[in-house]
Amino acid sequence: MMKIKTIILTSILSMTSLFSINLSAQQVIAHRGYWNTSGSAQNSIAALMKADSIGVYGSEVDIWLSSDGVPVVNHDATVTIDGNKVSVQESPLNVLRNAKLGNGEVMPTFEEYLNAFEKCKTVKLIVEFKTHKTAEQENLLVEKVLEMVKNRGLQNKVEYISFGLNVVNKIRELDKKALTYYLNGDLAPEGINTIGASGIDYHYNVFYKQPLWVKSAHNLGQKVNVWTVNKPEDIQKMIDLKVDYITTDEPLLVSDMIKK
Repeated sequence: MMKIKTIILTSILSMTSLFSINLSAQQVIAHRGYWNTSGSAQNSIAALMKADSIGVYGSEVDIWLSSDGVPVVNHDATVTIDGNKVSVQESPLNVLRNAKLGNGEVMPTFEEYLNAFEKCKTVKLIVEFKTHKTAEQENLLVEKVLEMVKNRGLQNKVEYISFGLNVVNKIRELDKKALTYYLNGDLAPEGINTIGASGIDYHYNVFYKQPLWVKSAHNLGQKVNVWTVNKPEDIQKMIDLKVDYITTDEPLLVSDMIKK
């Protein structure tokens, strides 16, 4: 009987150890979705669905406010329409709808993106608010997006990032529970605590210069993300630093290296 109890206890401890390893494992965020694959394109709805299909933690997406107040999905400040560069934040939606993504999709609105996101099984949506020419535009964009997410009951599945302190502060004002990360790389973890953000989300070069910021952030209860890490040597360095999330254009490669 004692021998059986010992075997059971050993098995439980072993399972607990494995569970702890899984909990502490780093997570992968697909930069602009999983776009580096057939039929996909950066910030496309296809990239979001493909990110969900490969089981990564998150799929990042960039959003702007059109001149007529519609949140739209695009990375750059401009889009090319009929050979001409057009400012996203200075153009109405009916003009922006003429922009096509690399896979043929029409540039989506954020509402259309959320429609697709509701069909995703596991992936989280990492929303980057782009910095605009005025604080008023940024504030309106934050208000609209948070309301859209709330109305769909998706608050626990969406996280936010931005280079703009005004954006971070506005998110914190409207939803203190929202996971919000600062991108610019100029604030130490202690400064992040001051603005009340959830953690730091910096380019990997910042952590090459300030490797102790990872441990400092963790000591303060913050999460650490790093972007955009694509080369194996940089990926391994970030894994060794024990960052929480790695944002990458190569999600399958990073997932494989984390497992190893």
